[in-house]
Amino acid sequence: MKTCHDFDYVLDKLKSMREQKIWPNGLRYLWTDAFGVILLVSLFDELNDEAYLEEAKHLVEEVYRVLGRPRGIRIGEAPDRDGQYFHYLAMWMYALAVLARFDSRYRELGIELVRQTHDRFLAPGHGVIWKMREDLSGPYPGFGLGALDALDGYVSYRCLDEDQLSREIEDMKYLVDQTMTDSVITQDLGIGMMLWMTHFFPDEPWARAQRPRCLRMLDQMWNEEGFFCREPFLPQMKFAFTNYGVSVGLQAVDAMPERVENLNQFFDGYRSNDHYDQDAITHVMACSSHFPGLLI
Repeated sequence: MKTCHDFDYVLDKLKSMREQKIWPNGLRYLWTDAFGVILLVSLFDELNDEAYLEEAKHLVEEVYRVLGRPRGIRIGEAPDRDGQYFHYLAMWMYALAVLARFDSRYRELGIELVRQTHDRFLAPGHGVIWKMREDLSGPYPGFGLGALDALDGYVSYRCLDEDQLSREIEDMKYLVDQTMTDSVITQDLGIGMMLWMTHFFPDEPWARAQRPRCLRMLDQMWNEEGFFCREPFLPQMKFAFTNYGVSVGLQAVDAMPERVENLNQFFDGYRSNDHYDQDAITHVMACSSHFPGLLI
């Protein structure tokens, strides 16, 4: 499986982010920090530089110090990032599973997080609540069930520990079997994450159904300028960080390498002239696109 290994890009980007206090020395945000932990561990794995592993561990400590709650982890540090998203928690669980390959203590940390949050988010037999109140006392007002959240949990739980989390995995598997084979995803980042998840268990029915369906949808969403649009009915709307997520998904299934290269080139010079130009999520996801590492 061929993936991008643009270390010069990533190391330059990390240096620039630190100098501008964007990341990892900026505000904590769980999604970004999950991808960041994986990035740092991947750099350690490739370059054999212990400093990256130690930085990943320090980042985990900072996330728990700033965002950790008695049950679960807050979405982000900024005042408007309250509550908890299940798909963010699941991505963090996968990051802990990656770190646990080199220090087993983090596997137990991930298992504990599952046990803190799973039953709170689960609507048995129906789905997974997309967003909960910060103390997990109930659903966040105005939010329902997440489209991919059961699959997010299913994959991350299995990557953490299939034996210790067997009950929770079965809960998610039931939901995946009920919904994932027939669902159609039209949002760019959702498609990217679905493709990424299919590469873990490529022979399961949901993965065999979703992989070609997602690739066909992306074919409709490609703009020859060098990006995937947000939705098929929004042909000019584009976001850098979501395209980088599509890139990770495509690299995971070894598809559309020319488009991966083209979108990386396009967004290297693209400016949205809004907060996304400085947001850590844009830059950390860019690193993941240029070097997915242990995401795959």
